[in-house]
Amino acid sequence: MNDTAEISAPARTIIADDHPLVLLAIENLMSTFSNVKIVGRVADATELFEELERTPSDLVLMDLYMQGEFGDDGFDVIREFKARYPRIALIVLTMETDAAALQKVISLGVDGLISKRDRIDLIKVAVVTALARECYVGPAVRASIANAAMTQRLDYVRKMLSRRELEVFTQYASGYAVTEIAARVGRSVKTISAQKCTAMRKLSLQSDAELFRFAVEHGVIAEESVRKPSRRGQ
Repeated sequence: MNDTAEISAPARTIIADDHPLVLLAIENLMSTFSNVKIVGRVADATELFEELERTPSDLVLMDLYMQGEFGDDGFDVIREFKARYPRIALIVLTMETDAAALQKVISLGVDGLISKRDRIDLIKVAVVTALARECYVGPAVRASIANAAMTQRLDYVRKMLSRRELEVFTQYASGYAVTEIAARVGRSVKTISAQKCTAMRKLSLQSDAELFRFAVEHGVIAEESVRKPSRRGQ
């Protein structure tokens, strides 16, 4: 077979999922892809490796957690797959939402990771990307990882600041002047100013611009919720 034929030939694909309806839905979808030819359908990890041994393949799309010779440890399945078949592209489909688990899947060198909460048609995007030997990460997976990172950053702020310092920091970042905050919480302007300065010092912030950017990046405030600040009486 010449190089042109190899490039144009549909990718021989095995799909693996232990939920029959999911397997059927994926098969029905992928059967419409002009660049894919389904050559195997399996329901667990043991069957997947047996199918790979007897069927030449270019691409595998598998559920993360399936029964089989590895129990339901999808990470061990991925490791074994990558060790045995490094030239076959691997896309993982999962209901997993834990950011650490999702990051672990990516770190194991998969060619695609999609949540079952994503639109099913994104599988086609993942297939094209994986066959180009680039890693496709679906939007729900990216959101889970980003949200976890934001939570970690916010936890850091909460550990660094006292409850009152965080209260002042949040309101100031939201656009309230020191005098307004003092009136809102019933404390003196001097106290509020001192708490704001202490919070900035603990977080190594040198200016209001740094404070605002830090507050958004660490999930203390949402950028779109910020009121236009009145900085008089600071």
